[in-house]
Amino acid sequence: MGLVYADITLLNSFDVTAAKKGLIAEGDVKKLTFKSLVDTGALTLTINEEIANQLDLKVLDQSDVSLADGTVSKCDLVGPVEIRFENRMTTCPALVLPGADEVLLGAVPLELMDVMIDPRLHRLVVHPLRPNTALMKVK
Repeated sequence: MGLVYADITLLNSFDVTAAKKGLIAEGDVKKLTFKSLVDTGALTLTINEEIANQLDLKVLDQSDVSLADGTVSKCDLVGPVEIRFENRMTTCPALVLPGADEVLLGAVPLELMDVMIDPRLHRLVVHPLRPNTALMKVK
């Protein structure tokens, strides 16, 4: 199977909340749309510094991360970030990987949005048995 990409929108979750409370206009919510690499080998959402700055995401913590080549690096954990794909959304922190040239959409947000890779079509799809509402497993 080849690489799978998906169009996703990332939003500053604090802005989304502020807009819902009427504190800022809906048009002032910081958001960006990307063609992201769907990476089931990655744990969460991974972005670069430029995206974190454009979305004005705050550093929540730092985390040691194991990269694909086996090296360990310390990365900022920022957020929260709202991720939207088709009729699904979830909120999670994002790892900031310095110099990253692609947004990686990892396993945790994929599970939270109840989406899956269609191996025949090489694309991300909403779960076909639950096209209208995500199913979140709690146990």
